Amino acid sequence: MSGANPKELMSGANPMELMSGASETAQVSRAPGAESFSELVLEVSRLNVGTSDIPLVKEVDLTIRRGERVGLIGESGSGKTLTALAVMGLLPEGVEATGSARLAGVDHELIGASERRMAHVRGRVMSMVFQEPMTALNPAMRVGAQVAEVMTIHETRASSAARDAAVDLLGQVGLPDPARLARAYPHQLSGGQRQRVVLAIALANDPPLLICDEPTTALDVTVQAQVLELIVSGVEARDAALLFITHDLAVVASVCERVLVMYGGRVVEAGPVGEVLTAPRHPYTQGLLSASDLERVDDRGRLVTIPGSVPPAGRFPAGCVFRNRCPRATEVCETVPPWTRDGPIHGAVDSPVAGPVTGPVTGPVTGPITGRSTSTESGFACFHPLTPAAPEPASVAVGGRPRRTAPPKRAAASRVGVNLQGGAIISVRDLRRDYRRPRASLLHAGPVVHALRGVGFEVDPGERFGIVGESGSGKSTLLRLLAGLEQPTSGEVNVLGRSLVGARERQLGFLREELQLVFQDPMGSLDPRMRVRDIVAEPLVAQGRRDVATRVAEVLDAVGLSPDAADRYPHQFSGGQRQRISIARALAPDPSILVADEPVSALDVSLRAQVLNLISDLVERLSLTLVFVSHDLAVVRHLCERVAVMHDGEIVELGPTERVYTAPEHPYTQRLVAAVPTLRRSLAGNGKA
Repeated sequence: MSGANPKELMSGANPMELMSGASETAQVSRAPGAESFSELVLEVSRLNVGTSDIPLVKEVDLTIRRGERVGLIGESGSGKTLTALAVMGLLPEGVEATGSARLAGVDHELIGASERRMAHVRGRVMSMVFQEPMTALNPAMRVGAQVAEVMTIHETRASSAARDAAVDLLGQVGLPDPARLARAYPHQLSGGQRQRVVLAIALANDPPLLICDEPTTALDVTVQAQVLELIVSGVEARDAALLFITHDLAVVASVCERVLVMYGGRVVEAGPVGEVLTAPRHPYTQGLLSASDLERVDDRGRLVTIPGSVPPAGRFPAGCVFRNRCPRATEVCETVPPWTRDGPIHGAVDSPVAGPVTGPVTGPVTGPITGRSTSTESGFACFHPLTPAAPEPASVAVGGRPRRTAPPKRAAASRVGVNLQGGAIISVRDLRRDYRRPRASLLHAGPVVHALRGVGFEVDPGERFGIVGESGSGKSTLLRLLAGLEQPTSGEVNVLGRSLVGARERQLGFLREELQLVFQDPMGSLDPRMRVRDIVAEPLVAQGRRDVATRVAEVLDAVGLSPDAADRYPHQFSGGQRQRISIARALAPDPSILVADEPVSALDVSLRAQVLNLISDLVERLSLTLVFVSHDLAVVRHLCERVAVMHDGEIVELGPTERVYTAPEHPYTQRLVAAVPTLRRSLAGNGKA
């Protein structure tokens, strides 16, 4: 379990089939018992999850009432997903839960219940929306049939009525032409459309409890906003309870009313969203807030990060689970802190939302809550809590917001020893790329898709150039052309002074050495059967380099990995560490140009800050030219000097990043900026800031 991801451990079964009850054919009936809960929908008490020798979740308490929206936040590996899977009865083999979980409308305990009993509950009384819809849906089954299936299995509708209701539900979740899309297969839909289908399945039987596990992590910001609105409107229309799991603080602030912060398998802080995210009491919550703020940088332009990294499962320290990363830890933290409403205050720290926190402060201590310590109450588990104080001084912020320093303009990369045409290291002129879809009949050719429509721009040596756009905007096609992996339909592509148009693979040896890519999903781009040293060495071997071992050690050190990492496999690392391995592999051939394709979109806020700092440091230290592709304009604003905004195969706006972000001219850019989730905007929208 040391390197296991609980979301990957469910690969033996389709989670949507388990949720729908497809593995059971027994008659389903809603059990009595709701009256004993009054308005309480879910009550979890002293939940523990783990293997025979590794504790993963410890003493978690949680309540959710009808109509309430509760968030569960924390870094990857904190125990959020395992908590939800324990409630759903979907824990992977070898992982067991103890404690209690009671659900309104169900007359038996959820923890330890048989699969037969849980199959009656999942999809009817509680449902779950999973992070990756492509793995949650049946690829061989039309999406309309999958929506209808959950209703027919639980006998809430007859077959014909279920088919009609499925089309209606697909329309309710915002799918265009739902009758046509009901006949489509999952692979024929976009990521946002697939997630809408999963949401329709989850809401089909009007369950009193909906659990969402990172449902918008991999979506574009505009699609994310639409899906979040659908989730909120869906539970409001049904007066259902919502447990929303995410690592995005801005998202939880826009969706939820109450939030629990998890770390090391424990709840370390809980309370109303407006209080926890503006006046955090636990140092870990404060660390998450600081790391999530892309406008908060030091004198070098580096983001604030939480020291260290999340330990592997079962290796959290005894006592306070955060003490090995906490700058305020003392000897007393070697014991488990009680759950308190108030406590002693020490030291000073800044809150990126509420302002600086000062100390020492003395005052009355109410001590632990009497009776069973419970994370369902507002409070925290820390011996050295923080307290908010006066507004930020003018030297720290302008207009109540942290002052942001734009990335400094880099000098031209002297390392590029070629004659660059017009001074540009990358030059693109009137670039077009058309694809023809497969023909639908023998009589008619397939339609033509215009992926790129006359794209043009230049990138100077040493520049940090951002490309922003939604899925389908043409970003990936453009990258393939820049990397010489495809040929354009028309137009010019020049890299390092050489044209790529019409070039054959044997003529692109210079490009394979001078331009390297970092992909979005490191687990998908790294060979799981190879050790890290072999992964990083692979491009060096292809070049015939003799100093392979020395170079591998150099780049691993450059990306902050210890020498013993070379002997391990990708699955033994966290997501952030795997992305560091990808960056090390890209740097191994000593390229001039680094192309990063959505390298932080799937990382939690603390890992995102670390990887962005790493990329920024490496670009500056090694005099690299950076082409950074993202759907998040806020990330590009932090890292890049100029940005091109793409929409429908065209660049609709091009200019300095700060100007494009603060004063966008094109209507599409304006919509993109408005859709970027920020903590301040989310709290202000909820009346909490």
